[in-house]
Amino acid sequence: MLFILIFIISLATSYVLPWWAVAAIAFAMSVYAGTRPRQAFWSGFGAIFLVWIIIALFKSIPNNHMLAKRVAELFGLPNWLLLLFVTALIGGLVGGLAALAGLYVKRVFEKPSESEFTELKN
Repeated sequence: MLFILIFIISLATSYVLPWWAVAAIAFAMSVYAGTRPRQAFWSGFGAIFLVWIIIALFKSIPNNHMLAKRVAELFGLPNWLLLLFVTALIGGLVGGLAALAGLYVKRVFEKPSESEFTELKN
């Protein structure tokens, strides 16, 4: 559920909002629907990784990847696909870490259960 929420909202707003908005979206959705740290990180990572690949291809295909090829040459990369992968990897890390941060912020403000409270007391 967390993956789908982050994916849909990020994809829908990616043309309107700046690039860093995906971090805010992953953070907010993880506060809302995050349950475990591993699930939060990989949901944020996977969703933003796919969103950035889709957006990059959507913008690159109409001009026959001309800009992507030139930027790849500028960075010394062998082809534009590697540039696409590195870009998506950076986006995935941003999304994953933002989702993980959102889950930990949620846990700070959660009220401990009765059993956890007695364990802390003893």
